[in-house]
Amino acid sequence: MANRHHAIYLASASPRRRELLKQIGVRFEVLLLRDHPSRMDVDETPHGGEDPRDYVLRLARLKAEAGSRASRARHLPAYPVLAADTSVILDGQIIGKPADRGEAENMLARLAGRRHEVLTAVAVAFEERVEIMLSASTVEFAPLDARRIKRYVASGESHDKAGAYAIQGRAAAFVARLEGSYSGVMGLPLFETAQLLQKFGMEVI
Repeated sequence: MANRHHAIYLASASPRRRELLKQIGVRFEVLLLRDHPSRMDVDETPHGGEDPRDYVLRLARLKAEAGSRASRARHLPAYPVLAADTSVILDGQIIGKPADRGEAENMLARLAGRRHEVLTAVAVAFEERVEIMLSASTVEFAPLDARRIKRYVASGESHDKAGAYAIQGRAAAFVARLEGSYSGVMGLPLFETAQLLQKFGMEVI
């Protein structure tokens, strides 16, 4: 029988993931890997020729495993560690986070009027065990002119977002169609997350 856990560590600084966990009543503590002497950074560079699905699955696993090691190194209470990785995929290529406003505008211009895929992998690690699931969604953007793109980027919402947009924010007005998981596009698919946590003995509403 699985161990019963009443809380988890979230190995992510994303406020969106915090909000989503709260939405389904999961108790958690944020575990920041970079802000401690036991820091264990994860190299997010894609491997040459790596399939986007393999990439997000690999990163989610590495983040969860790094979080689990960090929690033990810090002698924290023994809770499962949840981590996730989200990527926007266009024409088979990973569209990462924009480095600046110009890159954000270019990304959105590429996505405008087209369909793209959003992949989010979720991993939960506890001791030597790791479970992982993948959520794949398709998002179709309406056509966007340069002025509209510039206004959106000027709002600051593109910063630190995969694909340079946040579906839960103003960019919701760009989405003509969504097939898949809304929460997955936000960065944490709640259906898959609940299934994983239940495997580790957590009761999720």
